[in-house]
Amino acid sequence: MSRLALKGGTPVRNVRRNPWPRWPVWDEREEKALREVLHSGVWSYNGPGERRFNEAFAKFTGTKYALSLANGTVTLQLALEACGVGYGDEVIVPGLTWQATAAAALDINAVPILVDVTEDTWCLDPAKVEEAITPRTKALIPVHLYGSFADMDAIMAVARKRGLKVIEDCAHKHGGAWKGQKAGSIGDIGSFSFQLSKLMTAGEGGALTTSDPLLYERLDALRNCGRRPEPDAAKKGEGIYGSEGNFLQSGNYRMTDFQAALLLEQLRRLPRHNKNRDKNAQYFNARLAQLPGALPLRRDQRETAEAYYNFSFRYKQEQFKGLPVTRFREALSAELGCRVEASYEPLNACSLYAPYTKPWRYKLTAKHWREIGARRFNLPVCRRIHEEESVCFHHTVLMGTQADMDLILEAIQKIYDNAEDLT
Repeated sequence: MSRLALKGGTPVRNVRRNPWPRWPVWDEREEKALREVLHSGVWSYNGPGERRFNEAFAKFTGTKYALSLANGTVTLQLALEACGVGYGDEVIVPGLTWQATAAAALDINAVPILVDVTEDTWCLDPAKVEEAITPRTKALIPVHLYGSFADMDAIMAVARKRGLKVIEDCAHKHGGAWKGQKAGSIGDIGSFSFQLSKLMTAGEGGALTTSDPLLYERLDALRNCGRRPEPDAAKKGEGIYGSEGNFLQSGNYRMTDFQAALLLEQLRRLPRHNKNRDKNAQYFNARLAQLPGALPLRRDQRETAEAYYNFSFRYKQEQFKGLPVTRFREALSAELGCRVEASYEPLNACSLYAPYTKPWRYKLTAKHWREIGARRFNLPVCRRIHEEESVCFHHTVLMGTQADMDLILEAIQKIYDNAEDLT
């Protein structure tokens, strides 16, 4: 019988006796905070908890303003709207990301332009961005993916030269920093998600950060049915309202005070969690580089604080006795008793990014219909990462100990030594 767990052998980790760290993390502090909101009777609509969280999150990210929203999908949509992006405008997004990054542009009748990524960080390739810009380009959305930072020096240089807005998708990067600047403070607007799997969570929720007062006014109105409680700019005849008064056409994208209460406690935990995850990731990557068939993702020296949504590495089948990556992930999952997954699907082949399934919404003109087709884009690096190379763990595996990292490395070596049993 094979030694491999997938073939009936004993797994490297017995998760019944030695479970992985749980997520989400909470204790009596979250319970107390929720009870306080419950008894306050102020459950939503610019409540005191929401205001406290906004102030705390702005301070944490190093921006002048932060706004809480319902989730990290509408944050992207409203960020684009606040930047004046609309029908027919082009928005450049990486081809390797969760579908919401591109769908946000689609939903305001803009045209998502899918661009390939760099093979060693899986983030937007600045050289490909330059090639993709046209006179219709209005905004760029770099995504800080899994544990990597997009090259914000290069991206900001391109954007400023071309007069483009930059919206950082920070759904994976709470607390990460680039040359001392926190994620969400480098571009014009930062977009965050607090969905259940994220580095800090309220189950659902999102936030927008900016230091631009005009963008802040627009975002505040857009999230709150168009209202602006203190319409100073409108009184002066300036800003976003003009002759239409103190309101802006929009909908309700607000957060509740229950979510804000949870997030205040989650924010207090985040620095400690990030530090522990990074310590384990650095240890793991140093030893992973010594194993055959596995390559750590490149950690840019300009990253001054790391945040990992997923811990990921590159798999090389030709060095691993021809074992396909799909089979390798199955075997690794069986050895460790946790989910080991591929990267996101490239958006030009993603089942969840399918604009042609909604002609009643997106078929505005024949030209627009053609332009939003995802399959017209060529994304060879994205395809290779997803189909041949990606190995991804949720960030909970990094919340344990150095001994946990040793077990993962042991499992990788065990599969390598016995790969012929799976081919």
